[in-house]
Amino acid sequence: MAFWNLAYKSKWVTADQLRLVVKTDTNPFGEITQDEFQTITGEEF
Repeated sequence: MAFWNLAYKSKWVTADQLRLVVKTDTNPFGEITQDEFQTITGEEF
């Protein structure tokens, strides 16, 4: 999660791009959880 937090804060990725790395039923190989997404962005997944 530390890398994705840094990437988002440094504006290397947008929230929409960050959604692509969240673990879901359709993306079981994601790198962060929905809760971590919310912590990083402050937005609901």
